[in-house]
Amino acid sequence: MRKNFKGIFSLLAIILLMLTGCSTSGAKTSDSNASTDKTDEVVLYVTRHGKTMFNTVHRAQGWSDTPLTDDGVKVAEQLGKGLKEKKITFKSAYSSDAGRARETARLALKNNGQSDLQVKESKNLREVCFGSYEGENDEVMWGDAGKELGYDSYEDFMKAISSGEATVPEMLSALKKIDKSGMSEEWDGVRHRMQKELTEIAEETAEDGGGNVLVVAHGMSILSMISDMTEETPEGGQLANASVTKIVYKDGKFKVKEVGNTAYAEAGTNEK
Repeated sequence: MRKNFKGIFSLLAIILLMLTGCSTSGAKTSDSNASTDKTDEVVLYVTRHGKTMFNTVHRAQGWSDTPLTDDGVKVAEQLGKGLKEKKITFKSAYSSDAGRARETARLALKNNGQSDLQVKESKNLREVCFGSYEGENDEVMWGDAGKELGYDSYEDFMKAISSGEATVPEMLSALKKIDKSGMSEEWDGVRHRMQKELTEIAEETAEDGGGNVLVVAHGMSILSMISDMTEETPEGGQLANASVTKIVYKDGKFKVKEVGNTAYAEAGTNEK
């Protein structure tokens, strides 16, 4: 399904920004993907981490970190098994320096038969930072952002989000203004650092002959990264935990092939 990113910001704000996490529902189907042959083509499997405690209790989780829940561990393991089922192996693997991303990467690689592959960590792959609102109840954080934008209550703000009157970039800009720590991030800044890191990974891999690369990051940061690369959006406007956004890099250009595909993790549930 293709929609304009501006049009789905409202739905994303309600679902993704709540950071509730989700399993593997609403998947897009995918044909089997064999390992990339030795060419300069780089295939990046950009994955959201498994479900965490803060996802479960509806608290803001950007640079703050909580462990994977049992369901989060399970879906990360299923992702690895599904990748193995589809005969996808990786030349290299990356994650943010958050524990939830690191653990997801290691679990996926272990269940893909590549437990010896080193996971390289990068701060540039982090989720959006929410500053002094890290760990705060989602309703409080976005209610305060709504008031900064002129809405009387959280409920009024959510109605504006639903109608498309307000967007995720606007919400983050409002949060930036009221964050007392001065550390919260805006949409464009996150997009810039994510694309910078992705480009460095892709160029390095291409110079080494190309191949498949696993990149484990975070829901909002992934969506910001691809927001000017494609008009395609995940089903329901959100990235499921352990979903895969597949991006091909060739001749210095990125092409988004899949967004929020949960078929890989679902294939892992069928392993005999």
